[in-house]
Amino acid sequence: MVWPGGRALGHPREMQVGGDLVCHSPHSLPCTAGADVAMEACCADGHRMATQHRDCSLPYASESKECKMVQEQCCHNQLEELHCATGINLANEQDSCAAPYSDKASLEATFVKRCCHCCLLGRAAQAQGQSCEYNLMVGYQCGLVFRACCVKGQETADFAPGDIGELQETAKISEIEEEQEDPYLNDRCRGGGPCKQQCRDTGEEVVCSCFVGYQLLPDGVSCEDINECITGSHNCRLGENCINTVGSFRCQRESSCGTGYELTENNDCKDIDECESGIHNCLPDFICQNTLGSFRCRPKLQCKSGFIQDALGNCIDINECLSISAPCPVGQTCINTEGSYTCQKNVPNCGRGYHLNEEGTRCVDVDECSPPSEPCGPGHRCVNSPGSFRCECKAGYYFDGISRTCIDINECRRYPGRLCGHKCENTPGSYYCSCTVGFRLSADGRSCEDVNECNSSPCSQECANVYGSYQCYCRRGYQLSDVDGVTCEDIDECALPTGGHICSYRCINIPGSFQCSCPSSGYRLAPNGRNCQDIDECVTGIHNCSINQTCFNIQGSFRCLAFECPENYRRSADTRCERLPCHENQECPKLPLRITYYHLSFPTNIQVPAVVFRMGPSSAVPGDSMQLAITSGNEEGFFTTQKVSHHSGVVALTKPVPEPRDLLLTVKMDLYRHGTVSSFVAKLFIFVSAEL
Repeated sequence: MVWPGGRALGHPREMQVGGDLVCHSPHSLPCTAGADVAMEACCADGHRMATQHRDCSLPYASESKECKMVQEQCCHNQLEELHCATGINLANEQDSCAAPYSDKASLEATFVKRCCHCCLLGRAAQAQGQSCEYNLMVGYQCGLVFRACCVKGQETADFAPGDIGELQETAKISEIEEEQEDPYLNDRCRGGGPCKQQCRDTGEEVVCSCFVGYQLLPDGVSCEDINECITGSHNCRLGENCINTVGSFRCQRESSCGTGYELTENNDCKDIDECESGIHNCLPDFICQNTLGSFRCRPKLQCKSGFIQDALGNCIDINECLSISAPCPVGQTCINTEGSYTCQKNVPNCGRGYHLNEEGTRCVDVDECSPPSEPCGPGHRCVNSPGSFRCECKAGYYFDGISRTCIDINECRRYPGRLCGHKCENTPGSYYCSCTVGFRLSADGRSCEDVNECNSSPCSQECANVYGSYQCYCRRGYQLSDVDGVTCEDIDECALPTGGHICSYRCINIPGSFQCSCPSSGYRLAPNGRNCQDIDECVTGIHNCSINQTCFNIQGSFRCLAFECPENYRRSADTRCERLPCHENQECPKLPLRITYYHLSFPTNIQVPAVVFRMGPSSAVPGDSMQLAITSGNEEGFFTTQKVSHHSGVVALTKPVPEPRDLLLTVKMDLYRHGTVSSFVAKLFIFVSAEL
């Protein structure tokens, strides 16, 4: 592998396969040679494949199995050297290990990154003034790179800035020499060096060290065992002896565990179960019972009921009166007998104020206060006590020392406002609380809580409970009656001052609301429920026009239209008649060139003045002039003509039409162009509909 210095480590100079010749490498490695294929040539092929292709998985040309193995190993070795050199150059050039590799987990990236990191660590150690001796824990390969980069940094730092120019040639020669020889090829710790256990080459000297449990001898090379029992570095417990071993120690108990115990592997004493192991000496009539460090022999049970057997096998009577809790019923005494017991009934003597119970087992108190006896008289309360009784005033009474009687206490007067939430009424020996209207007595008999009157449905529609009362209110479209305050009356929305603006045509009042209606024919109610929309009978197909007629929709209705061109005219479109050519007819040139039929519709409430029709030539020519006039159908003077420009004019409604009607207005336009006059006639069918 090539390290800083540039020379490969451990390559054999002469190695061949296929013969019986035995040769040696420069490092005294045995090898076999023959006349067929030289090992050196196989290794050179592997180097060439790594250098040129950077891939060791390509097929090898040699048929020798040994040569293929040498080629593959030399290729991988050379490839790792190339990758490691790339990592060292990367660390020296940009002080970081970030490289644009496509596959961060590839073998190439791994070697480049590892050598780059080891070089950066060496340079960092040199910059901080630390030793260039690498740590054995990072591995031999990483340690060489670490050490090379660290030493190279020291050599660079030894030159002062002023010496660079003077020693430039010397530096070049040093670099050449450094490339020719690897300074770490002769590592003195290789193969363990002179040390018996651990070796570390600091560069200046070889330092030997020992494993744990050993210490270095004065010769600085050999190691001897440490006696932890003498140095006191053992951890044996109290009662245990320390015994030294090679490289360590062990602990052993000072004394044995004693009879009935055995020593465990952990130097602890464990009880021996003689009963389980069968080493007891109990007779067949006895049972073995294990104890700590020993055992007991207990006789098998042979006694009758009521007896217990002792350690010697004797049967002893059981005193059931002492060993059993309450063996006899209440009122009876327990008497022990041989193997059993008996119960004897007690007959007590009762004193004054007591009597014997029905079972005759015990004395019970006589209740002197029980009815019908009244030893204390009216107004008093009899209180029974064990063997006697006493007289007291009942609750709600106090004892009058003069009359020697119990008198009622008026609690409402004595504790005003403290007993009842609302009203207090005195009663003999007590008091009574009541509540005002809208409240009821609580469970404690003193407080008052609000009554939810709405639960009884007092209102005709909606009810809201309030503290001590209730409030009725109505749904939308109703109002509360001023008479009783609980009944809801319908609001006639159509009769309100704003009722005329609710519906566009007619308003119909219904309970709680209203409905808008439209005329019976020609209209339908809009989605907002208030406006009326015209029905286009011509589009919906509900008209009765014939096939020769054209349906024309008007507000609320429709018209069936048909026209025929007059004499000397022919139809040129659906609503247009063109004049026929004139042949020596003196009246023909005076006729209009074109008669066009138009259909207009508007309601009676249209705002006047309003332009209803515009007339003019389709294309104007400079110098054009025109005149517009209503020739028929305007007997009542609803319409007039107005000239807008030299070549256009309009027909305007100047006063409203008072009622629905159909009008036919004839408008004539005379166009003066290039010294000639051309006439055009427009037939306006005007349908005035009723307003909503």
